[in-house]
Amino acid sequence: MYNQDALKKIVEKAISSLSYDTGSDRLTDPVKYVLSMGGKRLRPVLALMTCNIFSDKIDDAVIPAAGLEVFHNFTLVHDDIMDKADIRRNLPTVQSKWNVNQAILSGDVMAFIAIDCFLQSPPAIMHKVLRIFNRAAIDVCTGQQLDMDFEKSHIVSLDEYLVMIGLKTAALTAASARIGACFGGANDKNCSLAEEFGKNLGIAFQIQDDLLDLYGDTHVFGKALGGDIIANKKTFLFVKAMELAGNAQKKKLLELYTAGETDTSLKIKAVKSIYDELGIKTITENIAGEYVRSALSFLDLIEVVRERKAGMTEMINALLGRDY
Repeated sequence: MYNQDALKKIVEKAISSLSYDTGSDRLTDPVKYVLSMGGKRLRPVLALMTCNIFSDKIDDAVIPAAGLEVFHNFTLVHDDIMDKADIRRNLPTVQSKWNVNQAILSGDVMAFIAIDCFLQSPPAIMHKVLRIFNRAAIDVCTGQQLDMDFEKSHIVSLDEYLVMIGLKTAALTAASARIGACFGGANDKNCSLAEEFGKNLGIAFQIQDDLLDLYGDTHVFGKALGGDIIANKKTFLFVKAMELAGNAQKKKLLELYTAGETDTSLKIKAVKSIYDELGIKTITENIAGEYVRSALSFLDLIEVVRERKAGMTEMINALLGRDY
């Protein structure tokens, strides 16, 4: 059985070995830059670890797993363009280092490089793997559109928020786990359980990401705090605050989120003050924990001996910084 660190090293080696036969360094240099910026490599490691739950042989899954990371980074490049973000993982974003047009085109080619990775799957499962990935890719784009739509909405319900992150974030973690299970030779039932595990885990990570955007450590989080507030994003924190706030607090939040040009540092401070009054940080941590426990309940149902699933639980605890 492989542990998280070993799988991450395998993923890093696979990513560094990818070839970019485009004939244009200006197109591929930003791609190499983005993929060299690091990160948790959650999605490819999740895919390989899920494969390893069912099989000791993971070699066939390595390049397709790298494709998941390439696609994830494609979404980050385009997210940064839409959010006008200057920093990602403590480094300049692609549009900051090059320009917006370069970022759009280099992001586009990453999507096709990802598909090329999936085309290296064994013929017996290639069609299945591509269908899982393609459905997830469409869901991610749909979720991103909803996220953008919500920026213009005064009120977003908790159910609407959960649908959005279920698409934008959790669809790819769900697909990563299901693809890994396919490579491991799992039956349909276990593939579905793996997918539900990945979906709940993805929701937990997005809720935690919402939290870290305001309450995290800039050096650890990798970008400036409060970016979601500046962009008027309807994160879990905002949605829950609007649900719990009194009339005066709701009015103030809406004023802050609908005001035109304003001092961003004061806006962040004012919104955070309301969140603190409502205990939003603790509430958010608890809800993220509920989704982690839900994910682990699906992991428990997967029909393999518990010992083969221990590494997955250890990885989750390490990533979230606590035991579940």
